[in-house]
Amino acid sequence: MRAYRRAARSAWLWPEEAADLLAQDRQLTELHGVGPFMAKQISRWIEKPPKLGTIPPERRDFMALADARKILQAKPEWSQKLRGDLQMHTHYSDGSGSVREMAEAADARGYEYIAITDHSKGLKIAGGIDEKRLAKQTAEIAKTNMSILRKGGKVTVLSSIEMNLNPRGEGDMDPRALAKLDLVLGSFHSVLRVKHDQTARYLAALRNRDIQILGHPRGRIYNYRLGLSADWPRVFAAARKIDKALEVDCYPDRQDLNVALLKIARQEGCRISLGTDAHHPWQLEFIELGLAAALKAKISPDRIVNFMSILQLKAWVGKLRRAR
Repeated sequence: MRAYRRAARSAWLWPEEAADLLAQDRQLTELHGVGPFMAKQISRWIEKPPKLGTIPPERRDFMALADARKILQAKPEWSQKLRGDLQMHTHYSDGSGSVREMAEAADARGYEYIAITDHSKGLKIAGGIDEKRLAKQTAEIAKTNMSILRKGGKVTVLSSIEMNLNPRGEGDMDPRALAKLDLVLGSFHSVLRVKHDQTARYLAALRNRDIQILGHPRGRIYNYRLGLSADWPRVFAAARKIDKALEVDCYPDRQDLNVALLKIARQEGCRISLGTDAHHPWQLEFIELGLAAALKAKISPDRIVNFMSILQLKAWVGKLRRAR
């Protein structure tokens, strides 16, 4: 079972399809998470596809990196519009990289900006930071930006946070501390297995004056949790009305918003933000999953926050704060 689970999770990030490797007379063990046993099983499935039953809801509508790259290769100008990544974590909470390491990885990708969004103090299981630690991180971000500029780098690190929201849409940080940040995400991390409609929760979160982006809205996780349900047209319409954004969390296990919900978001015209939720520098490549999902759903480029310049991004945040 461990071998199956490991291969299933790894498959989302295989750069090539298993069938393509076999067609080229290559070994499936080239793929991460595939040993001799799994290679034999996958070969059998490809040669004689098994009869599939109903796919469990918590496994539906996920995209593999190989699929995402095929979609993006068909329209290369789409990826060229990307200016930055608006969700990632460092060792200040549950990430492994430093602010500088994340910035260097982003600079290598040619980004204009990134947002460091470590967890807030209410999420203790993820090492959430309080106002004092947040101020310390903000000072480190300022120093990092100065260092990057002196060395001729192009990326700007935005001071931000992924604030934990309770089911009433309330945050856990002092609004005065949040007002000093460049950007604030708000995300639900609790009571995520309820079956009944959660529209009221989303509307309350969008009304939260301190956030500009609602992170991984549905709260789904591959093969683990289906996530919340809501009157999504109403939620997206409310976001459009007050000009806030909902996120595509590009982490392979999340991919939330997924393509089906993005199509509804497109119809309602709300803003969409892309964030890798990276916890290590190499995970910035996850952005391709979100870019491909937005392209597949035909989201208009002017609705994607990450396609803004840094000046446009800051102007949007400033406008929302003045409108409070």
